[in-house]
Amino acid sequence: MNTKILFIKNDTRGFTLIELMVVIVILGILAGLIVPRIMGRPEEAKQLKAMIQIESLETALKLYKLDTGAYPSTEQGLQALVEKASTGIIPKKWREGGYLEKGKLPKDPWGNEFIYLSPGVHGECDIISYGSDGVSGGEGKNQDINNWDIE
Repeated sequence: MNTKILFIKNDTRGFTLIELMVVIVILGILAGLIVPRIMGRPEEAKQLKAMIQIESLETALKLYKLDTGAYPSTEQGLQALVEKASTGIIPKKWREGGYLEKGKLPKDPWGNEFIYLSPGVHGECDIISYGSDGVSGGEGKNQDINNWDIE
């Protein structure tokens, strides 16, 4: 039996304390620059989601109008998209199952109801999300999202 003895040279160098400190400082600087930018993204994502929801509601309202001849009144609200209206002018050709894919009215990304006006101030109908603060008006993250502002 042939046995070989391996000798490992224990002469490998590690990092010095100064080298480790430099790396930690560089990582700290990078984190300080990147984290604030990432932290603002969730609010932008919510605003984008609200815009997409409003566009989806507009599409459902157009289908409703094609079937019934008119948009639901303000009194009937967006609820007319998921259940046949029982007040105001009751549509004769309302689509069984409603006009929204999941069969329920979505809330905006902040958990608030969308505001619906028909006839609208800015068009045939207005759909509004009041943003993160839930109050009309505002700037930045509290900015209202309106269907007439979406391109």
